[in-house]
Amino acid sequence: MATTVLSDRQREELHRAILDYLYATGYTESFNTLKSEASQSDFNPDPKQKYSGLLEKKWTSVIRLQKKIMDLEGKITQLQDELNQAPVRKPSKSDDWVPRAPEKYSLTGHRNPVTRVTFHPIFSVLASASEDTTIKIWDYETGEFERTLKGHTKSVQDIAFDPKGNFLVSCSADLTIKVWDLQNDYKCVKTLYGHDHSVSSVSFLPSGDIIVSASRDKTIKLWELSSGYCTKTYSGHLEWVRMVSPSDDGKWITTSSNDQTARLWDVTTGECKMEFRGHDHVVECSIFAPTAAIPYIREMIGLVVDPKANSKDQILPGHYIVTGSRDKTIKVWDSTGQCVKTLVGHDNWVRGLVFHPSGKYLLSASDDKTLKIWDMKTGRCTKTLEAHAHFVTCIAFNKGNPVVATGSVDQTVKIWAPFR
Repeated sequence: MATTVLSDRQREELHRAILDYLYATGYTESFNTLKSEASQSDFNPDPKQKYSGLLEKKWTSVIRLQKKIMDLEGKITQLQDELNQAPVRKPSKSDDWVPRAPEKYSLTGHRNPVTRVTFHPIFSVLASASEDTTIKIWDYETGEFERTLKGHTKSVQDIAFDPKGNFLVSCSADLTIKVWDLQNDYKCVKTLYGHDHSVSSVSFLPSGDIIVSASRDKTIKLWELSSGYCTKTYSGHLEWVRMVSPSDDGKWITTSSNDQTARLWDVTTGECKMEFRGHDHVVECSIFAPTAAIPYIREMIGLVVDPKANSKDQILPGHYIVTGSRDKTIKVWDSTGQCVKTLVGHDNWVRGLVFHPSGKYLLSASDDKTLKIWDMKTGRCTKTLEAHAHFVTCIAFNKGNPVVATGSVDQTVKIWAPFR
């Protein structure tokens, strides 16, 4: 006797389905023979039983599946032919990735303006902060909302992941800084107290063990992640400190302020090394140009570099700083405090700045509701995206993936994918 893959129950159902089919089609002799050979003497045709008409149903469903498979195989063959006939293209370089309209996703859920967006350094996670006192976590690849972090009692002003992606730090108008542990289900594991006014900006130094913050109390503070203690306080700004950003090597930080200046600080000594004066209004943001951008900036300002000099000595983190202001301009400064270029094009406050990972482009967000892309070789705006229905408050560029995120007073977060 041949082996069968059917269980006893399945075999019983099959016999009854065949018997039902033979009876319905009038094959009386075959019906009686199978009934005897299959030991189904108690079988009585009954249109109410589940085996009634089962054989025909199974057969037609198999035919439909076969047709579907043939159609899909035909499509695959057609697509393969198109692929084979397509012109050979050189693989795109990440240098050319810039956002394109329309946005890939528009993420909704916040109930007040979005104040900051930031990407996880490894996973497809985006965090957004809002004046609604919450932080929301999203999957930027699918556009799906994941969770809301609650703990602050006033507007959340800034958020940042540590370089390894184990912690998220946030700061708020409630005067506190909070540390959220991603490996412990985003639990708030520390609350840091010390600022006397709204905490407007927060970041991790590249080492990942030090948090740096800026506040409306005019100070900048350094905090030890492990203990939560404030280890240093820097003073010098005359008004509200809007933003703090560390250099790639962690030796320097730059800050921007309502006092219309940006400053360069030595992290080790806390000494203010340089003051950048030239804006006519509040300086909203201040960032370091990454080392990858330095050759392009030098070309833009016409700086001739001695080819005999050591290239490593020529390109140092922290050599150029870029600021955005309510005076609608973006300025590029060298470490001597000289403004080497002013980028003009926005029609309202410049609220956020971020460099393309290649260093070729600078992206800016503004209250004129746009996102602008600037070519750092020429200092010209090469593209403008009508980004939001209201002021664009923040922008982030994912260094590992060609994705840009923006946040707005319109309460949405938008994900912008590149074209190549």
